Amino acid sequence: MTTSAEPHAIAERQLCGLVNGLAQRIGEHVRERAATLGLTASQATALREMSGPMTMRELAERMSCEPSNTTFVVDKLEKQSLVERHPHPTDRRAKQLVLTAEGSALRERLLELLAVDSPLSGLTPQEKQLLHGLLEQAIVSGLGEHR
Repeated sequence: MTTSAEPHAIAERQLCGLVNGLAQRIGEHVRERAATLGLTASQATALREMSGPMTMRELAERMSCEPSNTTFVVDKLEKQSLVERHPHPTDRRAKQLVLTAEGSALRERLLELLAVDSPLSGLTPQEKQLLHGLLEQAIVSGLGEHR
């Protein structure tokens, strides 16, 4: 016996499976590219997300992880002389993360490697923009349900 909710549940399950599959492929892609540079996937993700100076909290949000995990990753990057902690210009309680010259050069190389054979490279710029908008809409509408 099927219920009226079953077609919706099947479509939801299939869509979740596709999103999960894409996330797994992206994760595998990042791990492979990071390994060629002697980085972990987490270190590569941190470098990819460091588009400019930012706080640890901002980086944690961009990496979608807990600040304590980000601290561990940044500690490793700092030991490799890729990132430095500087006093925050407006908040004396916070530190600002800044890429070193070596870190910036490695980030550039990483971005180049990530662009090669990316799981999203088969999409046109317009399709990527559409996917971005749809995923963002799903995330925002999902957050509204949990408030």
